[in-house]
Amino acid sequence: MEANKVSETRIVHTDQVLINDLNNYHTLFGGVLMKKMDACATLSARRHTRVKQCVTASTDSVNFIEPIMVSDSVCIESFVCYTGRKSMEIFCKVIAEDLESGHRRIAATAFLTFVPLDENKKPLKVPPVIPVTEEEKYLFEMGKEREKIRKLKRDQNKDLVSKLTIDKPWNY
Repeated sequence: MEANKVSETRIVHTDQVLINDLNNYHTLFGGVLMKKMDACATLSARRHTRVKQCVTASTDSVNFIEPIMVSDSVCIESFVCYTGRKSMEIFCKVIAEDLESGHRRIAATAFLTFVPLDENKKPLKVPPVIPVTEEEKYLFEMGKEREKIRKLKRDQNKDLVSKLTIDKPWNY
C-alpha cells in the first residue's frame, strides 16, 4: 500500500450561490453547504484509496465562520489530512468570494471521517498520507488529537444511544 501526498487527494470545487439555496436571512443554508462539503470530501477519500465506495463515518466540527451571500462564489477545497488504519480524515476549507469586489474570506471549515469499503461492504486499510506544505503538516500533526476526541465522542454516543427509546412519541 503506497502513501500519497496530500496534494494527490485535493479536490477543488467552485460553485455559485443560487436563490433556492438561501435561507430567510438571504445567506446560504448551512445544510446546502454541508452537502457540498460531503460531496467534495467523498471524492478526496476515493482519490486517496482508489475504491468505489467510501462512506462518511462522521462529520466533526463544522464551523460556519462567515455568511455566504448570493453575490458570492463558493470554493470548497478538500483533502485527506490524516489517516488511521481503516479510516481517513478529510479537511474541508470553504472560501467565499464576493464576485463584484474580489474579496475572499474563509467562510467555513470542517473535518469529515471516511471509511473505504470493499465489494462486501467491509472496511479496507487506508494508505498513509504525506503532508508537504505548512498547512498540511499542521493539520496532520493535530490529527492524532482529533482522532482521540472522535473516539471519546463515539464512546459517549454509544452510551447515549443505549439509553434512547424507539417508542412512538405520539404514544406518550
